Amino acid sequence: MHPGIGPPSVFVHEDGARTGYEILGSAHLNHEDPIILIGGISSLRGDWDRLAKSLAQERPVLIYDHRGIGDSSFSREGGEDMTIELLARDLLELVCYLKWEQIAICGFSMGGMVAQQLLFLPYHPFKPTALPFRVTHVLLTGTLCTPLRGVRLKILAQPPPPPKGRHRTHAERREIARPGLESTFDPAWVGNPDNAPRLEWWLDRMASGGRPMSTIMMQARAGGRIQFEGFHEKLPRDISFLVIHGELDEVVPFSCSQEILQKISWAKMVEVGPKAGQIPDLAFGHTWYEYFDVKVWHDVIQKFLGDDQGRPLARL
Repeated sequence: MHPGIGPPSVFVHEDGARTGYEILGSAHLNHEDPIILIGGISSLRGDWDRLAKSLAQERPVLIYDHRGIGDSSFSREGGEDMTIELLARDLLELVCYLKWEQIAICGFSMGGMVAQQLLFLPYHPFKPTALPFRVTHVLLTGTLCTPLRGVRLKILAQPPPPPKGRHRTHAERREIARPGLESTFDPAWVGNPDNAPRLEWWLDRMASGGRPMSTIMMQARAGGRIQFEGFHEKLPRDISFLVIHGELDEVVPFSCSQEILQKISWAKMVEVGPKAGQIPDLAFGHTWYEYFDVKVWHDVIQKFLGDDQGRPLARL
């Protein structure tokens, strides 16, 4: 079992692949719409820790590991072509298994591409697949809608193999993970002593296993092969979209958020201001949910998931 918030439940797909997942706030099932948090490249479900626990105080929250990483595995035969579409269909099957009828989605980085691909499945040119549930709200966070070209991510740097006959220590794995991890924040955040305990928490998580480099590289290649052109205009206008992206993002350029706002004309950018449901500023890096107090993001999401009059979403 790999680092999560709690022990995973496991869903077995038709091809034998296994998805490890957790539902936090299950007491709210049948009372509030669930939100699904979809992680990015190399993400494990427990990375959502603080945000997931906070949201779970008011609604069900689904966190899970992508195929081939953490507590999830590849198919029985193995060797499948890792694509964003495959990851989206994995999520589709999981939601169908849970028999949820209405959901919200928050996709982070590669997870934002998975969220978009899920919504595009009904318009797939070769294998159109209707969604047997309603998606009411989608947060696209630190993500993109066209492939990044010519960008080298530090998180994808492969370290040299350890000397023959020995395994790396936990301390060595921490230092190997440090450059990639720090690139998902910004220099001021990393250098702030107040953030030192949280940075240590992240380094320990990154060094604890469950993130095989081979799978991370497959995820990266999958993200480079997305074909979303022409699909955004097909999206139902009754799905609400919110874009969250920091100007200090060194992984996915801030300009990618502007492209999303152009392609989804009714999408909104997270508001900056002093009120509940707004954020102090856009001066944050890629791992957006580690900036500010978690209550800030809690309120942003809860406000977004409510209607214009502030009433809760329709209940299942």
